[in-house]
Amino acid sequence: MLETRELTVRFGGHTAVDRVSCRFEAGTLTAIVGPNGAGKTTYFNLVSGQLRASSGRVLLGGADIGGLSAPSRTRRGLGRAFQLTQLFARLTVHENLRLAVQAREQGRPGGGTALDLLRLWSARRAWIDEADALLHQVQLRAQRDALAATLSHGDQRKLEVALLMALRPRVYLFDEPTAGMSADDAPVVLGLIRALKARPEVCILLVEHKMDVVRELADRIVVLHQGAKVAEGEPAAVIASPVVQQAYLGRAAGAAA
Repeated sequence: MLETRELTVRFGGHTAVDRVSCRFEAGTLTAIVGPNGAGKTTYFNLVSGQLRASSGRVLLGGADIGGLSAPSRTRRGLGRAFQLTQLFARLTVHENLRLAVQAREQGRPGGGTALDLLRLWSARRAWIDEADALLHQVQLRAQRDALAATLSHGDQRKLEVALLMALRPRVYLFDEPTAGMSADDAPVVLGLIRALKARPEVCILLVEHKMDVVRELADRIVVLHQGAKVAEGEPAAVIASPVVQQAYLGRAAGAAA
């Protein structure tokens, strides 16, 4: 579904991502872990097109998308949720979702080339209904008509996940989706990710610092350290490996947990 080959980015003399090669299959969830500054978010930025690679390739469904912009990659089926929420703050919760659904539909062949924000929404009943269904899934129906800017941090995170779901990507990239969320809000987002993981046509990449979340959700772990991939495999084996114990957990191999 998704592959990076020798993916590298340099900022001056600093190599932030160093020749990272990984394959991500449909029907799997891969956790990308590592200490702060390991290059996890930068790797996501390279995959999703927010950054242009210094060298290496990004392939989606076997096609090289390294030369495409971030919006073009989204239209190809690559969806990204960020550490910091990316919302239309002055629009309502429902309007945010309606626009996401409309953008997806108009981005399809024959769907139109531009958003017409003045078009009567009553003429697009299916978009409205889909937005309402998504609000129900993320438990935001009570906030339907609230401005996105007025939502709590946890509700903003839930809305961003709903926006990503509205785009129906083939590949989901979640960058610390529960960061800063309350104990009540986090299970909602994790439940949505768990449901997405059950779909065999979907591929999920997850950057997450909470190892209990990684252990529960991940089929595979990739460990980055100083921009390079240092370990990869099933969660139990990777977490127990000496390189992860030292680089990620900050203790020498054999030390007590």
